[in-house]
Amino acid sequence: MTEISYRLPQRRVLSTALPGPRSQELAARRKAAVAAGVGSTAPVYAADADGGVIVDVDGNSLIDLAAGIAVTNVGASHPKVVAAVRDQIERFAHTCFMVTPYEAYIQVCEELSALTPGDHEKRSVLFNSGAEAVENAIKVARLATGRTAVVAFDHAYHGRTNLTMALTAKSMPYKSHFGPFAPEVYRMPMSYPFRDGGLDGVAAAREAISRIEKQIGADSVAAIIIEPIQGEGGFIVPAAGFLPTLVEWARANGVVFIADEVQTGFARTGEWFACDHEGVVPDIITMAKGIAGGMPLSAITGRADLLDAVHAGGLGGTYGGNPVACAAALAAIEAIRDHDLPARAKHIGEVAMARFTALAQEIPAIGDVRGRGAMLALEFVRPGTTEPDAALTAAIAKRCLEQGVITLTCGTFGNVIRLLPPLVISDELLDVARTVLWTAKGEHAN
Repeated sequence: MTEISYRLPQRRVLSTALPGPRSQELAARRKAAVAAGVGSTAPVYAADADGGVIVDVDGNSLIDLAAGIAVTNVGASHPKVVAAVRDQIERFAHTCFMVTPYEAYIQVCEELSALTPGDHEKRSVLFNSGAEAVENAIKVARLATGRTAVVAFDHAYHGRTNLTMALTAKSMPYKSHFGPFAPEVYRMPMSYPFRDGGLDGVAAAREAISRIEKQIGADSVAAIIIEPIQGEGGFIVPAAGFLPTLVEWARANGVVFIADEVQTGFARTGEWFACDHEGVVPDIITMAKGIAGGMPLSAITGRADLLDAVHAGGLGGTYGGNPVACAAALAAIEAIRDHDLPARAKHIGEVAMARFTALAQEIPAIGDVRGRGAMLALEFVRPGTTEPDAALTAAIAKRCLEQGVITLTCGTFGNVIRLLPPLVISDELLDVARTVLWTAKGEHAN
């Protein structure tokens, strides 16, 4: 395993109050130029980033527990990715694979065939964003099956385009007043161990299947799409058996099972993909975020018979599989292997989970601690209940930022803090971040 080295000092430095004066200047310029509908979690503006830190324009060095929403798994400026991007951009930035193809696109698809679950024959297509990948996975499933209905789940997040908004469960801020949405999307109950009365995974899946059969009919369903661990919905880890039971039913009924691994993929959960934890082999898997070290790239990989069923020209896009992004992806995959980042993610999860479980025993407002690998969450509630406490969650996240630690909130009820550090973050930075989180939660939740 190659040791991780850093370009920037891996330490927290607070030179100013946050946001600093330069960030405040940029915020004023932003207000006059950027649409108000674009939000930002932290009111600080990045100037540099490496490993587990983001340095802002005022010289503050903040601990990054967001990784650009699970994008910079190998860090924001890994030397392999930087070198690959520099080399490719010096040769050519774009030709469009649909016009003049190039080898790097093929190489990425070959890697995805090898890395994704299952040893069956596979095909891949490259796009730009997670939402694009999801849309195209649905297109493939509908064409290949000749059916139209698509099943999604409570608490799901699949994107911001019209179809993916229909698949997404949470209204505000993603769907509110943006309709009407794409038709033939049906929502079923998700396994949510903290909130579904201890229902085991098999029983929860059978409940969803019963509703599918009664409300839609199996022979009308083109696809089931699900995040193996839900992201924006609250880092919900379904009970054991939920996913395999759904897959078994889908196989028996000719339904395409789509695993949306946009956030969970590329070593984030301690395996290359979250499906690997239960041996689930999807018919199609969607990927983005951690695939290319920060460059915009997404993909679908699936059964050869499904993807090859689409007519020539039916899949693609001008920028899909851009050569610079492909070069970055190949370098990022190499870095994940070199540093054994699945093992690193497991280590991060083991250490953090032990600390947060101990904290939950002290603070009744922490209703649940969950996650896998370096995809961890704490759900906050009114003590003694399961009533969500979004105000407390926001206050804790705000206090963490004031102390130089960037965190993200999520969840259907806005009451979950999610932790998504770059997988290359040092143990020392993690210790500092955990101490800040411990203090912030103690200040607000006693």
